[in-house]
Amino acid sequence: MADFKIGGVVPPVVVPDTDDHRLDVPSFERLIERMLAAGVNGLFFLGSSGEVVFSTDERRREIVREAVRIVDHRVPVLVGIIETETDRVIEHGRSALALGADALVATAPFYALGGMAEVEEHFRILHRELAAPLFAYDIPVCVHTKLPWKLLARLGAEGVLAGVKDSSGDDVSFRYLIQENDALAHPLSILTGHEIVVDGAYLAGADGAVPGLANVIPGLYVEQWRAAQAGAWQRVKELQDRINEVSHIFDVTSGVQGYAGGVGAFKCALHLMGVFSSSQMPRPVKPLSGYNVEAIRKVLLDTGVLTA
Repeated sequence: MADFKIGGVVPPVVVPDTDDHRLDVPSFERLIERMLAAGVNGLFFLGSSGEVVFSTDERRREIVREAVRIVDHRVPVLVGIIETETDRVIEHGRSALALGADALVATAPFYALGGMAEVEEHFRILHRELAAPLFAYDIPVCVHTKLPWKLLARLGAEGVLAGVKDSSGDDVSFRYLIQENDALAHPLSILTGHEIVVDGAYLAGADGAVPGLANVIPGLYVEQWRAAQAGAWQRVKELQDRINEVSHIFDVTSGVQGYAGGVGAFKCALHLMGVFSSSQMPRPVKPLSGYNVEAIRKVLLDTGVLTA
Protein backbone atom coordinates (compact mmCIF):
# COMPACT_ATOMS: atom_id res chain seq x y z
CA MET A 1 0.00 0.00 0.00
CA ALA A 2 2.75 2.45 0.90
CA ASP A 3 4.50 1.45 -2.34
CA PHE A 4 1.85 3.31 -4.38
CA LYS A 5 3.56 6.24 -6.09
CA ILE A 6 2.15 8.96 -8.26
CA GLY A 7 3.53 12.17 -9.68
CA GLY A 8 2.86 14.70 -12.38
CA VAL A 9 -0.49 16.33 -13.09
CA VAL A 10 -3.47 14.83 -11.26
CA PRO A 11 -6.48 17.10 -11.85
CA PRO A 12 -9.29 17.19 -9.29
CA VAL A 13 -12.09 16.41 -11.71
CA VAL A 14 -15.04 18.80 -11.92
CA VAL A 15 -18.43 17.10 -12.12
CA PRO A 16 -20.94 18.22 -14.78
CA ASP A 17 -24.58 18.49 -13.77
CA THR A 18 -27.62 18.49 -15.99
CA ASP A 19 -30.05 21.36 -15.59
CA ASP A 20 -32.18 19.12 -13.36
CA HIS A 21 -29.19 18.24 -11.13
CA ARG A 22 -28.33 14.77 -12.40
CA LEU A 23 -24.86 13.58 -13.40
CA ASP A 24 -24.25 14.55 -17.02
CA VAL A 25 -22.41 11.42 -18.13
CA PRO A 26 -21.63 12.46 -21.73
CA SER A 27 -20.07 15.73 -20.53
CA PHE A 28 -18.18 13.83 -17.82
CA GLU A 29 -16.77 11.52 -20.47
CA ARG A 30 -15.75 14.42 -22.73
CA LEU A 31 -13.93 16.10 -19.84
CA ILE A 32 -12.07 12.96 -18.76
CA GLU A 33 -11.09 11.98 -22.30
CA ARG A 34 -9.82 15.51 -22.97
CA MET A 35 -7.55 15.40 -19.92
CA LEU A 36 -6.31 11.90 -20.71
CA ALA A 37 -5.52 12.97 -24.28
CA ALA A 38 -3.47 15.86 -22.85
CA GLY A 39 -1.33 13.36 -20.94
CA VAL A 40 -2.35 13.77 -17.30
CA ASN A 41 -0.77 11.30 -14.88
CA GLY A 42 -3.82 10.51 -12.76
CA LEU A 43 -7.30 11.77 -11.92
CA PHE A 44 -8.74 12.71 -8.53
CA PHE A 45 -12.49 12.32 -8.19
CA LEU A 46 -14.72 13.55 -5.38
CA GLY A 47 -12.38 16.23 -4.16
CA SER A 48 -13.35 19.79 -3.36
CA SER A 49 -13.78 20.55 -7.07
CA GLY A 50 -15.68 17.29 -7.51
CA GLU A 51 -18.76 18.15 -5.43
CA VAL A 52 -17.91 15.58 -2.77
CA VAL A 53 -19.63 17.41 0.09
CA PHE A 54 -22.69 18.13 -2.06
CA SER A 55 -23.14 14.49 -3.09
CA THR A 56 -25.39 11.89 -1.55
CA ASP A 57 -24.00 8.40 -1.02
CA GLU A 58 -25.68 7.18 -4.20
CA ARG A 59 -24.38 10.14 -6.19
CA ARG A 60 -20.85 9.45 -4.95
CA ARG A 61 -21.17 5.84 -6.06
CA GLU A 62 -22.44 6.93 -9.46
CA ILE A 63 -19.54 9.34 -9.96
CA VAL A 64 -16.94 6.74 -8.99
CA ARG A 65 -18.60 4.02 -11.06
CA GLU A 66 -18.63 6.17 -14.19
CA ALA A 67 -15.13 7.50 -13.55
CA VAL A 68 -13.64 4.02 -13.24
CA ARG A 69 -15.48 2.88 -16.36
CA ILE A 70 -14.34 5.83 -18.45
CA VAL A 71 -10.72 5.86 -17.26
CA ASP A 72 -10.46 2.09 -17.77
CA HIS A 73 -7.07 1.68 -16.05
CA ARG A 74 -5.31 4.23 -18.26
CA VAL A 75 -4.18 6.28 -15.24
CA PRO A 76 -4.61 5.81 -11.48
CA VAL A 77 -7.98 6.83 -10.07
CA LEU A 78 -7.85 8.60 -6.70
CA VAL A 79 -11.16 8.99 -4.86
CA GLY A 80 -11.99 11.38 -2.07
CA ILE A 81 -13.67 9.80 0.93
CA ILE A 82 -14.26 13.07 2.71
CA GLU A 83 -16.66 12.90 5.63
CA THR A 84 -17.09 14.28 9.11
CA GLU A 85 -15.81 11.38 11.21
CA THR A 86 -13.86 8.14 10.93
CA ASP A 87 -16.58 5.51 10.60
CA ARG A 88 -18.36 7.52 7.93
CA VAL A 89 -15.08 7.88 6.04
CA ILE A 90 -14.56 4.12 6.21
CA GLU A 91 -17.98 3.50 4.65
CA HIS A 92 -17.10 5.71 1.69
CA GLY A 93 -13.68 4.11 1.42
CA ARG A 94 -15.07 0.59 1.21
CA SER A 95 -17.56 1.70 -1.43
CA ALA A 96 -14.87 3.41 -3.53
CA LEU A 97 -12.58 0.40 -3.39
CA ALA A 98 -15.38 -1.96 -4.35
CA LEU A 99 -16.02 0.21 -7.41
CA GLY A 100 -12.36 0.12 -8.48
CA ALA A 101 -10.55 3.09 -6.93
CA ASP A 102 -6.76 2.79 -6.93
CA ALA A 103 -6.15 5.09 -3.96
CA LEU A 104 -8.17 6.99 -1.36
CA VAL A 105 -7.93 10.61 -0.20
CA ALA A 106 -9.12 11.65 3.28
CA THR A 107 -9.07 14.83 5.33
CA ALA A 108 -8.79 15.16 9.07
CA PRO A 109 -12.11 14.62 10.86
CA PHE A 110 -14.29 17.70 11.05
CA TYR A 111 -17.35 18.97 12.90
CA ALA A 112 -16.56 17.03 16.10
CA LEU A 113 -13.08 18.52 16.28
CA GLY A 114 -10.44 16.75 18.34
CA GLY A 115 -6.74 17.17 18.95
CA MET A 116 -3.75 15.81 17.08
CA ALA A 117 -3.95 12.50 18.94
CA GLU A 118 -7.40 11.92 17.45
CA VAL A 119 -6.31 13.07 13.99
CA GLU A 120 -3.38 10.67 14.01
CA GLU A 121 -5.55 7.80 15.20
CA HIS A 122 -8.07 8.64 12.46
CA PHE A 123 -5.48 8.04 9.73
CA ARG A 124 -4.14 4.93 11.46
CA ILE A 125 -7.64 3.43 11.61
CA LEU A 126 -8.27 4.23 7.93
CA HIS A 127 -4.98 2.58 6.98
CA ARG A 128 -5.70 -0.49 9.06
CA GLU A 129 -9.33 -1.04 8.08
CA LEU A 130 -9.29 0.02 4.43
CA ALA A 131 -5.95 -1.58 3.51
CA ALA A 132 -5.45 0.67 0.48
CA PRO A 133 -3.10 3.48 -0.56
CA LEU A 134 -4.17 6.47 1.50
CA PHE A 135 -3.48 10.16 0.88
CA ALA A 136 -3.93 12.83 3.52
CA TYR A 137 -5.73 15.89 2.18
CA ASP A 138 -4.52 18.97 4.04
CA ILE A 139 -7.21 21.63 3.58
CA PRO A 140 -7.63 23.52 6.86
CA VAL A 141 -9.84 26.21 5.33
CA CYS A 142 -12.58 23.58 5.02
CA VAL A 143 -11.95 21.18 7.91
CA HIS A 144 -10.46 23.66 10.42
CA THR A 145 -7.45 21.46 11.21
CA LYS A 146 -3.94 21.95 9.82
CA LEU A 147 -2.05 18.70 9.43
CA PRO A 148 1.47 19.16 10.90
CA TRP A 149 4.29 18.29 8.56
CA LYS A 150 6.07 16.22 11.23
CA LEU A 151 2.96 14.07 11.69
CA LEU A 152 2.56 13.54 7.94
CA ALA A 153 6.23 12.62 7.53
CA ARG A 154 6.07 10.16 10.41
CA LEU A 155 2.92 8.49 9.07
CA GLY A 156 4.58 8.24 5.68
CA ALA A 157 7.71 6.66 7.13
CA GLU A 158 5.55 4.12 8.98
CA GLY A 159 3.60 3.20 5.83
CA VAL A 160 0.30 4.60 7.07
CA LEU A 161 0.16 7.24 4.33
CA ALA A 162 1.11 6.85 0.67
CA GLY A 163 1.01 10.57 0.02
CA VAL A 164 -0.23 14.07 0.78
CA LYS A 165 -2.37 16.47 -1.21
CA ASP A 166 -1.48 19.86 0.23
CA SER A 167 -4.08 22.60 -0.17
CA SER A 168 -3.16 24.33 3.06
CA GLY A 169 -1.56 27.40 1.50
CA ASP A 170 1.20 27.03 4.10
CA ASP A 171 4.27 26.97 1.88
CA VAL A 172 6.70 26.90 4.80
CA SER A 173 5.14 23.71 6.16
CA PHE A 174 5.02 22.27 2.64
CA ARG A 175 8.73 22.94 2.15
CA TYR A 176 9.62 21.35 5.46
CA LEU A 177 7.52 18.29 4.56
CA ILE A 178 9.33 17.87 1.24
CA GLN A 179 12.74 18.07 2.92
CA GLU A 180 11.80 15.62 5.67
CA ASN A 181 10.27 13.25 3.13
CA ASP A 182 13.53 13.25 1.19
CA ALA A 183 15.49 12.62 4.38
CA LEU A 184 13.27 9.59 5.06
CA ALA A 185 13.96 8.09 1.58
CA HIS A 186 10.81 9.59 0.02
CA PRO A 187 7.99 7.39 1.33
CA LEU A 188 5.30 9.95 0.40
CA SER A 189 4.08 11.20 -2.95
CA ILE A 190 3.68 14.91 -2.20
CA LEU A 191 1.29 16.83 -4.43
CA THR A 192 0.59 20.54 -4.30
CA GLY A 193 -2.97 21.79 -4.56
CA HIS A 194 -1.71 25.14 -5.86
CA GLU A 195 -2.61 26.38 -9.33
CA ILE A 196 -0.84 29.74 -9.45
CA VAL A 197 2.62 28.89 -8.03
CA VAL A 198 3.08 25.31 -9.18
CA ASP A 199 6.47 26.27 -10.59
CA GLY A 200 7.70 27.07 -7.09
CA ALA A 201 6.36 23.78 -5.72
CA TYR A 202 8.19 21.83 -8.42
CA LEU A 203 11.42 23.69 -7.76
CA ALA A 204 11.06 22.80 -4.07
CA GLY A 205 10.70 19.12 -4.98
CA ALA A 206 6.98 18.42 -5.14
CA ASP A 207 6.10 15.17 -6.88
CA GLY A 208 3.20 16.69 -8.76
CA ALA A 209 0.22 19.01 -8.74
CA VAL A 210 -3.53 18.71 -8.31
CA PRO A 211 -4.68 21.94 -10.01
CA GLY A 212 -8.39 22.49 -10.59
CA LEU A 213 -7.58 24.72 -13.55
CA ALA A 214 -6.20 21.64 -15.33
CA ASN A 215 -9.82 20.79 -16.09
CA VAL A 216 -9.76 23.80 -18.41
CA ILE A 217 -6.14 23.82 -19.66
CA PRO A 218 -4.68 20.35 -19.01
CA GLY A 219 -2.12 20.63 -21.78
CA LEU A 220 -0.31 23.61 -20.26
CA TYR A 221 0.03 21.87 -16.90
CA VAL A 222 1.28 18.67 -18.53
CA GLU A 223 3.83 20.62 -20.57
CA GLN A 224 4.94 22.41 -17.41
CA TRP A 225 5.44 19.12 -15.54
CA ARG A 226 7.48 17.70 -18.39
CA ALA A 227 9.63 20.84 -18.51
CA ALA A 228 10.23 20.53 -14.76
CA GLN A 229 11.27 16.91 -15.20
CA ALA A 230 13.76 18.06 -17.83
CA GLY A 231 15.11 20.80 -15.54
CA ALA A 232 14.01 23.52 -17.98
CA TRP A 233 13.12 25.96 -15.22
CA GLN A 234 12.79 29.07 -17.37
CA ARG A 235 10.22 27.21 -19.46
CA VAL A 236 8.44 26.09 -16.29
CA LYS A 237 8.09 29.72 -15.25
CA GLU A 238 6.96 30.84 -18.70
CA LEU A 239 4.24 28.21 -18.69
CA GLN A 240 3.16 29.24 -15.20
CA ASP A 241 2.83 32.81 -16.44
CA ARG A 242 0.57 31.63 -19.28
CA ILE A 243 -1.47 29.52 -16.87
CA ASN A 244 -1.87 32.48 -14.56
CA GLU A 245 -3.37 34.60 -17.32
CA VAL A 246 -6.11 31.97 -17.72
CA SER A 247 -6.57 31.83 -13.95
CA HIS A 248 -8.13 35.29 -14.05
CA ILE A 249 -11.43 33.52 -14.73
CA PHE A 250 -11.54 33.48 -10.92
CA ASP A 251 -11.19 37.20 -10.35
CA VAL A 252 -13.12 38.85 -13.18
CA THR A 253 -16.47 37.87 -11.71
CA SER A 254 -18.48 39.95 -9.27
CA GLY A 255 -21.23 39.28 -6.77
CA VAL A 256 -20.18 35.66 -6.15
CA GLN A 257 -17.83 34.01 -3.71
CA GLY A 258 -16.54 30.65 -2.54
CA TYR A 259 -17.67 27.62 -4.52
CA ALA A 260 -19.82 29.72 -6.86
CA GLY A 261 -16.83 31.77 -7.97
CA GLY A 262 -14.24 28.98 -8.02
CA VAL A 263 -15.80 25.78 -9.32
CA GLY A 264 -18.50 27.96 -10.89
CA ALA A 265 -15.79 29.55 -13.06
CA PHE A 266 -14.51 26.12 -14.11
CA LYS A 267 -17.98 25.02 -15.12
CA CYS A 268 -18.71 28.26 -16.92
CA ALA A 269 -15.46 27.99 -18.88
CA LEU A 270 -16.02 24.35 -19.76
CA HIS A 271 -19.54 25.17 -20.91
CA LEU A 272 -18.29 28.02 -23.11
CA MET A 273 -15.67 25.65 -24.54
CA GLY A 274 -18.31 23.05 -25.42
CA VAL A 275 -17.00 20.42 -23.01
CA PHE A 276 -19.97 20.70 -20.65
CA SER A 277 -23.56 20.89 -21.86
CA SER A 278 -24.50 23.06 -18.88
CA SER A 279 -22.81 25.16 -16.21
CA GLN A 280 -25.32 24.00 -13.59
CA MET A 281 -24.10 23.94 -9.98
CA PRO A 282 -25.17 21.74 -7.04
CA ARG A 283 -27.94 23.18 -4.91
CA PRO A 284 -28.09 25.77 -3.38
CA VAL A 285 -25.28 27.27 -5.49
CA LYS A 286 -26.34 29.15 -8.62
CA PRO A 287 -24.45 28.93 -11.93
CA LEU A 288 -22.72 32.05 -13.17
CA SER A 289 -24.77 34.20 -15.50
CA GLY A 290 -24.93 37.51 -17.33
CA TYR A 291 -21.90 39.77 -16.89
CA ASN A 292 -19.88 37.01 -15.19
CA VAL A 293 -20.22 34.66 -18.16
CA GLU A 294 -19.11 37.39 -20.56
CA ALA A 295 -16.17 38.31 -18.33
CA ILE A 296 -14.96 34.70 -18.34
CA ARG A 297 -15.53 34.45 -22.08
CA LYS A 298 -13.26 37.46 -22.58
CA VAL A 299 -10.45 35.87 -20.51
CA LEU A 300 -10.71 32.68 -22.53
CA LEU A 301 -10.65 34.63 -25.81
CA ASP A 302 -7.77 36.87 -24.75
CA THR A 303 -5.65 33.87 -23.73
CA GLY A 304 -6.47 31.79 -26.80
CA VAL A 305 -8.26 29.06 -24.88
CA LEU A 306 -11.42 29.94 -26.76
CA THR A 307 -11.49 31.12 -30.37
CA ALA A 308 -13.95 33.67 -31.65
